[in-house]
Amino acid sequence: MTDQKNGQEYLSFVLEKLQARLAEISQSLLDGQKEIENMHDYYWQNYTEMDQYGYEDYDNQQALLHQVNANQEQLLLRSRFRKMLDSPFFGRVDFCYDGDDEPEIFYIGIGNFAERPGELPLIYDWRSPVSGLFYDFDRGPASYLAPGGEMTGEICSKWQYKIRDGKMIYGFESDVKIDDDILKAELGSNGEVQLKNIIRTIQKEQNAIIRNTKDRILVIQGAAGSGKTSVALHRIAYLLYHDRQNLKSSNILILSPNGVFSDYISHILPELGEENIQEMSFDLFAYRKLQDTAADCEDRCDQIEREMRDPKAAERFALKQSQAFVDQMEGFALELEDELMNFSDVSYKSFVKSESEIITLFYDKFADIPLLSRMDAVAETFIDEIETLLNRDLPEEERIPLIEKFRKMYGTMDFYVLYNRFLKKEGYQTLPRRPLEKRKLRYEDVYPVLYLKYRLSRQAERSNIKHLVIDEMQDYSRLQYLIIRRMFSCKMTILGDRAQTMADQQQDVLQFLPGIFGKDLRRIEMRKSYRNTVEIASYAANLIGVTDLELFERHGMPVLERDVTDLEAALREAVDTLFPDEKTYETAAVIVPDEKTAERTYLILREILSEKDFDCEKRLSWLNRDSSSFKKGLTVTTFYLAKGLEFDQVFSIFPKDEKREIMMQAQYIAATRALHELRVYHI
Repeated sequence: MTDQKNGQEYLSFVLEKLQARLAEISQSLLDGQKEIENMHDYYWQNYTEMDQYGYEDYDNQQALLHQVNANQEQLLLRSRFRKMLDSPFFGRVDFCYDGDDEPEIFYIGIGNFAERPGELPLIYDWRSPVSGLFYDFDRGPASYLAPGGEMTGEICSKWQYKIRDGKMIYGFESDVKIDDDILKAELGSNGEVQLKNIIRTIQKEQNAIIRNTKDRILVIQGAAGSGKTSVALHRIAYLLYHDRQNLKSSNILILSPNGVFSDYISHILPELGEENIQEMSFDLFAYRKLQDTAADCEDRCDQIEREMRDPKAAERFALKQSQAFVDQMEGFALELEDELMNFSDVSYKSFVKSESEIITLFYDKFADIPLLSRMDAVAETFIDEIETLLNRDLPEEERIPLIEKFRKMYGTMDFYVLYNRFLKKEGYQTLPRRPLEKRKLRYEDVYPVLYLKYRLSRQAERSNIKHLVIDEMQDYSRLQYLIIRRMFSCKMTILGDRAQTMADQQQDVLQFLPGIFGKDLRRIEMRKSYRNTVEIASYAANLIGVTDLELFERHGMPVLERDVTDLEAALREAVDTLFPDEKTYETAAVIVPDEKTAERTYLILREILSEKDFDCEKRLSWLNRDSSSFKKGLTVTTFYLAKGLEFDQVFSIFPKDEKREIMMQAQYIAATRALHELRVYHI
């Protein structure tokens, strides 16, 4: 049974209303702009005659601000309604409330739309309470939680639609939630240069995560291709929709792996009717915090490259991120309380703060302040006393030298020097002694130094951040999570896949996260993989022995494995099967182990593809650590930068019989990037 007629009629009706509403908004914006211009004209013509107390001036400014804000709201509405013209709705639920004879019909789309503000919506936002019926129930008894309490009744029918450019492509009645055929069609379509929004195909287990508002810290352990990143972003959109009073997009921060991944996911929230949010890599944050300690810091890419060359590098990194190492740093910090200090009297003109008074303040009154910030508190106490007795504030040029006198009682305030002192005391290899501008911290030392900084000095907490999203959770060490706990006391969504650890050993962070963040941490597993075909997902799972994966039944080509003599042979063979005519592939990737191989691959491909009239300038890109955007066409990259991305075709090229854990992980990550076709070359 199809609903082409009914759905088509409603589509025409809604599009007409949308166009009318857009025309009204455009007129309102023109009127508002004219009003702003009139206010400006009035002000410049009359500001010299406005009353001496400034009341009229103030009223004029407030009216202007009100009009500017009103225009801004209208602009946002216009943007949302224009997006809805493409596809106003994708679902419908006919729900008969208990006690009623006739069902109410709810059409569901990307946002709310009513003919007039305050009227009943013609389209309901996918995040509204009633829309939960579409995602969570099939035909039969159902309920949803409205602001007034639980609403119960029966779903009489459910419909699904696909609308593009305002035209109905299909509409049919569905007994099964988000019908498998629809999901297969969506998953089987070509890879886009950005992550897809999934509101048309949200599954029941995904919906439970998206609509979860009660858990303070939600940890999602999801298999490769389970949609965990999409679900996390849709959850953020849901939270923003439901708590507009307290939560704005500026209150949310995503810690993402790299700039390319940030670009890959950047459109999701705007597509869902929300403003974009802040994104940053934790490495970039650490680098900024340590600029006064070292001129440069390595990032995660440097560490992975080193681990592939030197097996001992992983051991050193693991040691310096371990709880045992943190305990040693804690012991060192306690010893510094005495060892670092050289107390003496401090004088300012006729005023003196004696050594014994300073010691009392330092160890008693300000004992709770971190060690290297404590002397500033002692200095401020002395300055307050002087200002009280003089009955005036000390000028800045006198305050600063006085504070410096107190700071000189520390043996050093240089964290690089302090960390080196710690390494020497515990018998570890020390860092080279260098002036600030010549220092470069190895990645294994970046977070220990940052931890010391947070442990020994006051750092401003990111109080404006009310929700933190941590992606690729398995790549963060225990030490990094300890620093995150000191930085943020907000709600969190933490997600990742322990099978995609970029290290010699798989790391299950859930073994130690409850100990860091407390017991109010909710763990959810997403075992079902939707990204890859059954053939690709099964091949990838066998590489590293994943056994608990549930596969969505979408079949495709078998995985092709080939032994080749060298890199060029692999690339020449790959190019012959690139973007086959009979398929509509838009994205492909050659994935290799390391940066040097990626550069060589890119140069060889440019040569080969130039002979075949392939537009290398537009359709070939080398994705490296400095890249900031993800492009259509053929991408060359390393396994660790490909994480989180997906491609129609993947050519995985790795050394043959390489059984080190990190290389097996790398091949698993490369394989799980493929949506439809995977070709594996062993050199």
